[in-house]
Amino acid sequence: MSAANPQPGPYDPNQYGAPQPPVQPPTQPPGQPQYYPGAGYPAAPPVYPGAAGAAGMPMQQSNGMGTAALVCGIVGLVCGITYFLWFFAIILGILAIIFGAIGKGKVGRGEAGNAGSATAGLVCGIIGMVVPAIYLMALDAALDSIF
Repeated sequence: MSAANPQPGPYDPNQYGAPQPPVQPPTQPPGQPQYYPGAGYPAAPPVYPGAAGAAGMPMQQSNGMGTAALVCGIVGLVCGITYFLWFFAIILGILAIIFGAIGKGKVGRGEAGNAGSATAGLVCGIIGMVVPAIYLMALDAALDSIF
């Protein structure tokens, strides 16, 4: 501040008054978690090198074959319902059955965890192959009755 300008400037360190001392956290009884003002959760306990789980998280089991079976089965089922894509339905149905069987084998050995997607892919692959077969048998019967 200057004598000519009694108002504090925007960069004047004393414009807000003297600095206040920091707020001390309240003391808790021994054995209780320490809570600080403004913090919603207590501090995490320390992790010691020999503690359980200190080596890291266990790897999650994945079943890529089960997921591949599910995708191939669903796409094959849609192609099977669409009459003119029956050829793709048969190919995708065969792949879904193979991938589903491999995925269920991995689940049985304990190498994978999602048995549901492998089973669903296997079932969708079978249905995706049966629907075009029914279409082709109906077409063959219709052609036999005409000629």
